[in-house]
Amino acid sequence: MDCLKEFSGFCEDLCKQSGAIIQKYFRAKIAIDNKKDASPVTKADRETETLIRELIQKKYPEHGIIGEEFAPHNENAEYKWILDPIDGTVSFISGAMSFGTLIALAKNDEPLLGVYYHPILKQFLISDGKVAKLNGENVKMRVVDSMAEATLLTTDIMLIKQHHSLEKFNQLSQKVRYVRGWGDCYGYYLLATGFADIMVDPIMNIWDIMALVPIMRAAGGIITDYHGDDPVKGNSLIAAAPNLHEEVIKTLNQSGF
Repeated sequence: MDCLKEFSGFCEDLCKQSGAIIQKYFRAKIAIDNKKDASPVTKADRETETLIRELIQKKYPEHGIIGEEFAPHNENAEYKWILDPIDGTVSFISGAMSFGTLIALAKNDEPLLGVYYHPILKQFLISDGKVAKLNGENVKMRVVDSMAEATLLTTDIMLIKQHHSLEKFNQLSQKVRYVRGWGDCYGYYLLATGFADIMVDPIMNIWDIMALVPIMRAAGGIITDYHGDDPVKGNSLIAAAPNLHEEVIKTLNQSGF
């Protein structure tokens, strides 16, 4: 199956239609609710996922759907769509740009296709794990010769402290050129398009992970969980340029601290 040929147009339509909802609510005064895990959610999240689900079920009624905001649909299907309507809701409600829509298509729980869409910047990034295309043009990670030249990104320092070792993350931070908090899916977009080199996320859900795996692989990066294992089976992500990834993993997991 040529996933890009078969699904690219449909995915772009999903993003454009749902993106119109996000555009309407961005930097607008909307109510913010808290979910059970204390993370924020808005009607923009819910309306966006509702529309994407409706469009998928109309086009591919036999497919399953797993999304952040609603219960799974046909979750034992061979093909499943995994949705995060607004990945980076904290950024979204704060008027910041570091968010986006994530859509993945998986076959037997392995991601075939990954999509990142920024509805404000109109950036449509899609990958089948072999080729990554941004608005129709191939993209790749940039090449840096050493850790000392790298830009390191993470979503939330406090999450690192809660789930792993902040001291080890600080050790990594001292090795790189820049450390910034341009996080959530936007950070992986910056890696894949050649503007940053390392992304560290200590805790994630399936809808945060699945779309990013084929994107990062096709862009030339290595993507694993926090310990260097299969990201699809984990609950965290480390993405980096191939010549940096091993050192990142070793630094974050070294003993003796």
